[in-house]
Parts: sequence; structure tokens; C-alpha cells
Amino acid sequence: MLSVILPAYNEEKMIQKASAEIDRILTAEQIDYEIVFVNDGSKDHTWEEIEKAARGNPHVTAVSFSRNFGKESAMLAGLAEARGDCCAVMDCDLQHPPETLVEMYRLWEQGYEVIEGVKRTRGKESAMHRMSAGLFYKMISKAVKIDMSRASDFKLLDRRAVDALLSLPERNVFFRALSSWIGFRTTSVEFDVQERTEGESKWSTWSLVQYAVRNIAVFSTAALQYVTFAGIAVFVVAILLGIETLVRYFTGHAVEGFTTVILLLLIIGSLVMISLGIIGYYIGKIYEEVKGRPRYLIAKKITKN
Repeated sequence: MLSVILPAYNEEKMIQKASAEIDRILTAEQIDYEIVFVNDGSKDHTWEEIEKAARGNPHVTAVSFSRNFGKESAMLAGLAEARGDCCAVMDCDLQHPPETLVEMYRLWEQGYEVIEGVKRTRGKESAMHRMSAGLFYKMISKAVKIDMSRASDFKLLDRRAVDALLSLPERNVFFRALSSWIGFRTTSVEFDVQERTEGESKWSTWSLVQYAVRNIAVFSTAALQYVTFAGIAVFVVAILLGIETLVRYFTGHAVEGFTTVILLLLIIGSLVMISLGIIGYYIGKIYEEVKGRPRYLIAKKITKN
């Protein structure tokens, strides 16, 4: 059986469409399936629409969080609740085309255990959003050492891969990178990002920046290495300036005024404060992990026999 996990946050207009479209495609292909909606603390009528979809389709199950815990937690909750032999994760807004599920499923039948959905095109985006997204993927690809330029959360995982993913103990997770990190027999499928028919995207330039910072810290120590490199660079500059100052002093041409001193203090002070901020962010993530709080809390469930 194929389990299709659909995280949903304020997607009341897309629930019925997503359920009906997935049902139409998978039924036509005679693929046994279930749909697992995960209501991520929506503030609209998303849960009511999920309940309505469950009444109309016996294949629909769902969980509802007690509050908003984020998409990463929602995807993991869906995987934990899924009963299928393989599990697909896709967006509820249907920007991930449901037709691609069939291609992914057929590859799984051939023995592949992780089928990655990679973007052939990104659809219509503003120039600013496209530029910020490009910068984000370059940063995060370099940090996590995995090519994330066309990566997405649209994936199909075999039950073995799902169990391996769920066994990882960390509280803060980066699903796109972890699903590659676990290994197993992997292939990819290209897809074109579809236009939203209802509602608005939840991603802004600022949310992409926050997403990048969080996941770089969660999955990599690259930012800490940049602190080291910056310290080495400042040290080299300090040596060169020190040599210049001594040469000028002993030749009777000492540097006048405090301009150089002030500039050095500003540069070093800024680097120190930025470095402390980066280190503090990592310490904060360690603190969250040590507390061991659950990734999410479930308030309601819809189950099927």
C-alpha cells in the first residue's frame, strides 16, 4: 500500500481538491493507497475540511497538532502514522503534481527505496523570490555538502527508509537532507512545479532566510568553520598591519592619528559579536536537543480500520 502524506497549514481551500485528485489518479492506476493529512495547527477551517474529506473517502486518515510545529514535524508525524509499504510526501497545494506519484510508485516496484522528486522548472516566481531561493540553495548545498539546487520535499520512501528516518533521535530535523543522508537504493524523478489554484504560498524571502539559517545549523557545522576562517583572516591582517606599524615606527614615520585603530576595533568587534551570535545559535539548538521535548503534540486523529 502507498501512503501519501500531506502536511497542511491554512490550506482549507485545497483539502478537497488534493484528496479528490490523488484518489482519481491512484484509483485509475489500481494502486492501493491511503492519504494521511497532517494539520499543522492551522488557524482557518483546514481541520473541518479534512474531516469532510474523510467522511467522503474511506482512504483518508489524519492527525491534527495542538499548535503549529512546522512542516518538518508535520512530515515526520505523517510518516509515523502511515501504514503503507512505501510512503510519499508531497505538498497539499498540489504544486507537486500527483501524476508523478505513479512514476515514483512504479520505480519503487522495481526495487528503489528512495525516489527523490527534483524540480525541472520552478513555475512562476517573482525575480526577488527567485534570486533569494537561488542564494538559499547555493548556501545550503555548500553547507550540507549535498546538491540541493533542485531538491524538494516531494519524495517516496520505502518502509525500510521510513523506519530508518524515524529512528533518528534528533529533535530538529532537515527532511530534504536527511532523506538523502540515510542512503539506500536511490533514484530521482523530474517534475514541473505547478501553479497554485487556490490560496497563497507560505514562503516569503524572510522565511527562506530563516529556513536556511535553521537547517544549516541543524545539519552542518559549516557556520562554525566560517568563524574560524574569519578569525584566521583577521589574524593575518593584524600581522601585516603590525609589521607595517613597526617598520614605520623604526624608520621615524609612525602612523598618525587613531583612524586605523578605530577601524580595526570596529572590524574585530563586529566579527567577535557575529561569531558569538553564531556560537550562541548552535548552543541554543544543543539546548533544545538536550531538553528532549517531543517534535510535536497530537490533539486529534482520524483513523480507519
